[in-house]
Amino acid sequence: MSHQCHWTEAVDLFLPREAKIVKTAQPTELEKHFTLQMIDGEPVDFQPGQIMELGLLGYGEIPIGFASSPTNPETFDVVVRSVGRVSKAINQLEAGDTLQMRGPLGHGFDLDKLRGHDVLIVAGGIGLCPTRSLINYILDRRDEFNRFVLFYGTREPCLQLFTDDLACWRGMEDVEYFETVDQGDPSWTGNVGVITTLFPKVELGPETRAVICGPPVFYKFVVRELDGIGVPHENIFVDLERRMKCGVGKCGHCQINDKYTCVDGPVFAYSEVEDLGEAF
Repeated sequence: MSHQCHWTEAVDLFLPREAKIVKTAQPTELEKHFTLQMIDGEPVDFQPGQIMELGLLGYGEIPIGFASSPTNPETFDVVVRSVGRVSKAINQLEAGDTLQMRGPLGHGFDLDKLRGHDVLIVAGGIGLCPTRSLINYILDRRDEFNRFVLFYGTREPCLQLFTDDLACWRGMEDVEYFETVDQGDPSWTGNVGVITTLFPKVELGPETRAVICGPPVFYKFVVRELDGIGVPHENIFVDLERRMKCGVGKCGHCQINDKYTCVDGPVFAYSEVEDLGEAF
């Protein structure tokens, strides 16, 4: 019987379900924001930080993280960046069109290690997409967490994602939100500089749980700041959602030494991967 259950679970990973596009938004020239709903009416049971395979018949699949919180199970969000054949085809779709989804896959954030603690999320560029799932989860269950600090950085103001969310976070008392851009424009009145320039603006303690998601060069500088604060590496969590393809640990595209990003991650404690230079 145990063999049968294992087989059923394995097959489910390979069976896509159909999802309808409820609405779309185009925050930047390359990124498109989709809100999806399962056609069978069954909600997707996922954890913040997990991934899915999003597919379009005739084109293939792409691995992508959930960009919404499981606390709102009726729909889920993804943001697709146009970089290849599949993603460009998906980004031609509009409300009413359908996609295939299989998942959730991988390991997300260990929420039990964050609950009851101060939480800092540091997101750079498109790294806000998978962390938005965790951000909204924390905001929806705010009493389960202590202090909540959020850093977000982009190269330019026009590249900011989820601008409605940003406007909301700026005015909220439940989150200490700080943002920066590498290069401003005439309309930008906020901080200009790399994301580490935000650290002096807030006093953090070594008991903080930190979450990092951004471009590869981003991690070592953020970790250096956290080292200065005294945050242990086992309390720093990194989202390495990149280079994935099959989503089930078979193709090897996301292998980092003995770890598969899609199966063992994409969320890791920094202490698990800090000696794997290829990870960053």
